[in-house]
Amino acid sequence: MDDRYENNFEGTKANMQGYSPDFIIIPKEDPLNNNKNHRRENTSMEKINNKKKRNRDRSIFPYVALSLIFSIIGGLLGAAGVLYIAPQSKDFKNTALYKTIIEEKSKDYGPTTLREEKDALTVTEIIDKVGPAVVGVTTKSIKDYGIFGNQATEGIGSGFIINEEGYVLTNYHVIKGAQDVKVVLNDGKEVEAKVINYDAENDIAAVKIKEEMKMPGVVELGDSDSVQAGESVVAIGNPLGKEFLGTVTSGIVSAINRTINIGGKDLTLIQTDAAINPGNSGGPLLNSRGQVIGMNTAKINSQSAEGGVEGIGFSIPINQAKAKLGDLSKPILEIGIRGRDISENVSKENKIPVGVYVMEVIEFSPAEKVGIRPSDVITSFDGNKVNTMAELNKLKSQKNNGDEVSIEVYREGKSKTINLTLQEKK
Repeated sequence: MDDRYENNFEGTKANMQGYSPDFIIIPKEDPLNNNKNHRRENTSMEKINNKKKRNRDRSIFPYVALSLIFSIIGGLLGAAGVLYIAPQSKDFKNTALYKTIIEEKSKDYGPTTLREEKDALTVTEIIDKVGPAVVGVTTKSIKDYGIFGNQATEGIGSGFIINEEGYVLTNYHVIKGAQDVKVVLNDGKEVEAKVINYDAENDIAAVKIKEEMKMPGVVELGDSDSVQAGESVVAIGNPLGKEFLGTVTSGIVSAINRTINIGGKDLTLIQTDAAINPGNSGGPLLNSRGQVIGMNTAKINSQSAEGGVEGIGFSIPINQAKAKLGDLSKPILEIGIRGRDISENVSKENKIPVGVYVMEVIEFSPAEKVGIRPSDVITSFDGNKVNTMAELNKLKSQKNNGDEVSIEVYREGKSKTINLTLQEKK
């Protein structure tokens, strides 16, 4: 018998003859085969289970998809209710949220402000406030070109009205040597004007509108001592001529207390990157409250520096002009001379005293009337020693029209005292 099988009884061959067995032969199990069968059965069951699972997944998917779709639709309907339907209800309109939304919508913030401060104005508000008071200053001068004869020249600068009497501040270099002066108002109208006084050393001049009229605007003078680098500023003027009347540019204060040499004179100025071009001279530099903090006077010429320069302009601090308004508002008193300074070196070389050398005496002037001559050297004015033309003008500005003063002159090696009556320059 095959050893793979085993029986469940005990007996002999004799007993087996003619005998029908009443037993069952059971094959002996092979562990290896048994494991293989189990694996085949398990594999088959897994396939059946996976197939059933896939069938179940397919049957669930439509329900999941429908649930998502209905959820999205529900969310959209809910959002619509919150955003569109609820705001229309009377209950919502009584809430604090609704009132806040309405208040914010009704606010007019306007253009961007220059500075985040209590009194700051927008650029458009600054223009509305100051623009009418900014004017053009046109001049006509006669220049002597020697053998080529005399030739009339015209110029234009800017200025700003400082009071209801029609006084206008501008730069001295704008009106220097002018025989005729006019003021161009912001609406383009031209009116006659005259030079009242000036301070050549600080490049400041006062012009007065002759016509009796209501001033279109008056500026507010600020405090240039409180200006700081980085502050926002606006410049208004007439660059390049009348066709650009009232041009507005903006920028910041780039630096303060810049010492710049202009025309051989050192001036302490405010530096700004607001565009300042020919014709802007005399116009106002404004802070964010629309107050004048400077008088635009110069810029660095881009052609004068290697590679070109942009955004470097300068303004005279308005406090310098404010300190001189008293003198500038008084008419220029005339002596009637053109002169030059006699320095220590020139004095030694020419053996003449330090003072003011008379180069020319104006016709029909007080000086001509009392006999002052070319080549005289003025050494004293009303008892005060005089070394320069600036000192002479300062002493003169303290007098009034019609005052009589004593003038000491050096002539041909001798000193001479002459009494002179001051008169308003015509």
